[in-house]
Amino acid sequence: MQKITLAKTAGFCFGVNRAVRLLEDLVEQGAKVCTLGPIIHNPQVIAHFESRGVRVVDTPEQGDADETLVIRTHGVTREVLQAVETKGSPFCNATCPFVTKIHKIVRENSTPENVTLIAGDKTHPEVVGIRSCCRGRSFVFNSYAELLELIETHQNLDSNGIICVAQTTFSTDSFKKCVKKIKIVYTNAVIFDTICSATEERQAEARALSLENDAMVIIGGRQSSNTAKLKAVCEPNCPTYLIETAQELDGIDLSPFRTVGVTAGASTPDSIIKEVLKTMSENLTQTQAETVEKEEPTASSEATSFADMLEDYIDTSSDQKVVGHVVAVTPGEIQVEIAGRKHTGYVSAAEYSNDPTVDMTKEVKVGDELQLIIMKTNDMEGTVALSKKRYDAIRAWDEISEENNEAVEGKVTGVVGDGKGLFVQYNGIRVFIPASLSKISRSDSLEEMVGKTVSFKIIEVDRKRKRVVGSIRAAYKDARAAAENAFWAQAEEGQTYTGTVRSLTSYGAFVDIGGVDGMIHISELSWNRIKHPSDVVSVGDTVEVYIKALDAEHKKISLGYKKIEDNPWEILKRDYPIGSVVKAKIVGLTTFGAFASILPGIDGLVHISEIAYNHIGNPAEVLQVGDEVDVKILDVDFEKKRVSLSIKALLEPPAPKTETEDAAPISIEEFAAKAAAEEAEQAAETTESAEAPVAEEAPSTEEAPATEETPAE
Repeated sequence: MQKITLAKTAGFCFGVNRAVRLLEDLVEQGAKVCTLGPIIHNPQVIAHFESRGVRVVDTPEQGDADETLVIRTHGVTREVLQAVETKGSPFCNATCPFVTKIHKIVRENSTPENVTLIAGDKTHPEVVGIRSCCRGRSFVFNSYAELLELIETHQNLDSNGIICVAQTTFSTDSFKKCVKKIKIVYTNAVIFDTICSATEERQAEARALSLENDAMVIIGGRQSSNTAKLKAVCEPNCPTYLIETAQELDGIDLSPFRTVGVTAGASTPDSIIKEVLKTMSENLTQTQAETVEKEEPTASSEATSFADMLEDYIDTSSDQKVVGHVVAVTPGEIQVEIAGRKHTGYVSAAEYSNDPTVDMTKEVKVGDELQLIIMKTNDMEGTVALSKKRYDAIRAWDEISEENNEAVEGKVTGVVGDGKGLFVQYNGIRVFIPASLSKISRSDSLEEMVGKTVSFKIIEVDRKRKRVVGSIRAAYKDARAAAENAFWAQAEEGQTYTGTVRSLTSYGAFVDIGGVDGMIHISELSWNRIKHPSDVVSVGDTVEVYIKALDAEHKKISLGYKKIEDNPWEILKRDYPIGSVVKAKIVGLTTFGAFASILPGIDGLVHISEIAYNHIGNPAEVLQVGDEVDVKILDVDFEKKRVSLSIKALLEPPAPKTETEDAAPISIEEFAAKAAAEEAEQAAETTESAEAPVAEEAPSTEEAPATEETPAE
């Protein structure tokens, strides 16, 4: 074995790193912690946390009341999550954001009628969790062959529509092949490519390494789906070995292979990767030394020792500048071949950079050319210690000058004192940037800048004191001014940009569209009425905008955000012709009718006469705000933005009344009672008439003559 190549994407992915950090933080805070299932599929990581008191439980009920329950990265079923929330004990959800996204996709796009196809392992916790979010039938296939069998045994799966998602670690090549078949068989299928981008990159790089190297070593848990997929990707191209720890290398003979590629699953911690690489590197160094010692001596150098041969090729002067070609990279050192010489040199992490956090495996790759200085030669071991940071420092001091008006880049390595400024590494030189020159805005945090690469300008150089002062603000202002000039030179109304929300006010959002800020007025953020821009966007969001208006004189830009296709009135015109029946929600009541929301931003009126066939005095007699009802669209006035709706049109009209129904038969007793009541009513009216007051007349002294008539009997 002559060369080891480590994949750039080896090790923890974003989701796993997030979960492990969350668990580490809880343990560091002294919390009692248990995980709902293994936090990740790596036995060494699980054992590490168990040694720190973290236990694994299978159900929420097994967790103690004073324990914080951490949900694993693969997620859990909807029912289990509800049980965790109902229990009321503290919990943290460490589910990978990519998995959570699939749950959301399935919840929003599956229906009780359609079918969900899932590419993945049906026994894997991630897939089990995804299936629990399906509102209708779901089927899982783990290969192209299983998909064909599914299509054959279940006819007409797409009668009510099909959606398809994939497990985050599913093979990208296999998924592409399956999707091609699904689109042919089910023309109405909606495909969601949910394979994690990190997984896709990891598999692509592993495949490339397996084609370039004589053998591959895969590091990771044997229960990990991600690791198993890496092995499957590499095996067709070269001999591939799956190991969990460096100890397993003892049983593998890599000496027949000239070059070996190394990658690791998403659940493999850096410590294990470093240990494996260190072991392989030690074996590599030992093998090379043995090869040199076993070479046949030439006629002119029979008595020459290995150290003497080394001296023939290396000048041991400590300031010797050389060029090295990288042949292997590990977290601890870089192995190089020195140009024009027949031996190998080593650059340790400490001599690579002044930045203690630097990851050489991410900055250097096999084949790179490095400018180095020889530090020390070990005659006994036949090795040469080299330094890159010292070469960089010498060159940087030769080139650095405050007269250079160009911005340079460096990595922030720390905060000076109590927020006095920043230290930035630039080509091996430590540059001091005062706090007043470090921040672009007052809200910037110096601590959050540590580890980031920044642009700055050199404003002071003191070679005697080896002191350099820089300014981030100066570089930012220059870059901003240049970008602003470039923008106004070509800006036109209608141009589209991808921008970043910089700040919010009560009347709109300010967006950086590349060196200049434009404003999206609050009325332009949504077709619906909103109270504040934060209802739609947040600071830091990436948004697609277009220029509505330009004021070059005052340097003002008005941006548009709403899209015409999202206009609810356009959606109504396109998808809901007159006569359509829609589900609506009652949002307001008046004496003359009810207002119902048929689309976000559009309310229609159900006139009181269109609520029911029978007479009602007030809509509130039969409807309440919040009721969901089916309505029929009777008319739309797009100019005045008015919609007329009807509930009555969807009801069965009452049957007409017959004559017999108007005069229902009654009994003799009922008839007699009714007649008696009418007679009593007439008598009462007569009495009232007799007792009614009359106009006063003059008193008469004559009596009225008595009549001789008597009432007829």
